[in-house]
Amino acid sequence: MRLSITYHAEYRYEKPVSLSPQVIRLFPRDMLHARVESFRFETDNSADVHWRRDLFDNQVARCFYPRELDTLVLTLKAGLEIKERNPFGFLLEARALSLPVQYDDRERRLLAAYFDGSAAVLPHALIPSDGLPTVEALLAMNHWIHKNIAYERREEGEAFTPEETLQRGRGACRDTAVLLAAAVRARGLAARLASGYLWESTSHPADRKAESALHAWTEVYLPGAGWLALDPSNGVLTDHHYLTAAVGVSPVDIAPVAGVYFGQEWIPGRLKTSLRIERIQEGGPGDIPSPRSESPDTDGTGGA
Repeated sequence: MRLSITYHAEYRYEKPVSLSPQVIRLFPRDMLHARVESFRFETDNSADVHWRRDLFDNQVARCFYPRELDTLVLTLKAGLEIKERNPFGFLLEARALSLPVQYDDRERRLLAAYFDGSAAVLPHALIPSDGLPTVEALLAMNHWIHKNIAYERREEGEAFTPEETLQRGRGACRDTAVLLAAAVRARGLAARLASGYLWESTSHPADRKAESALHAWTEVYLPGAGWLALDPSNGVLTDHHYLTAAVGVSPVDIAPVAGVYFGQEWIPGRLKTSLRIERIQEGGPGDIPSPRSESPDTDGTGGA
């Protein structure tokens, strides 16, 4: 099947502002179940857009704006080919079948950053005991957060700490992803955060969270399975309905858009976003031609 993604963000300020470089992490990653056929990224005509691969091999656009702007527009249009994927289609190595998982020395050295978590005070019910089957324990942790932390949509702002999310009893997807990562790390497992897109969730319609929206979830590294992704907002393992754009250790590593404005005073602004994810009928009127791709140049420079 094929999908089209159209994302549009518009920042409006009450007066022109000078912008820092804006770091954009909106671009779907090529994966076995998701192949990017085309994409186009657009922003202000004055921008100098540099394409990079960051520390986590995410595709990143660094946008430099030479003049003051009162409106910053970011638009992404992408076409993808999607193949169905069974989220349980993996086999764990024997040392990962039950808790605690035994990582070898090389894995621990390479994954060191993904074990490092804050000393969060977490409820006992969220931390499984030794001896439990690993997948069963992870699903239970994911389910606990899904059932005990109410979902709220929050377009802006940093992720809350695990303690704040637990105290509030509700959180956006990035808050519950951070909470699950903290719990997983507290159990001695390597975890990272992921952001991207969720389309046509398989959950019951009444229970679907963040469908057809920018979304965040948690990934756990297990010997034999590799990075296994769980979505605490929806209480499921992720499948082909999840399209990853960025991965990282902390929320700042996966923020879809990161940057500030400079000025001698606080200048009010408004953010308006829209996201449309649609299936494309093969050969039908919804088919989109491959656009002129604003993809990375081979010499590392680009324009929008």
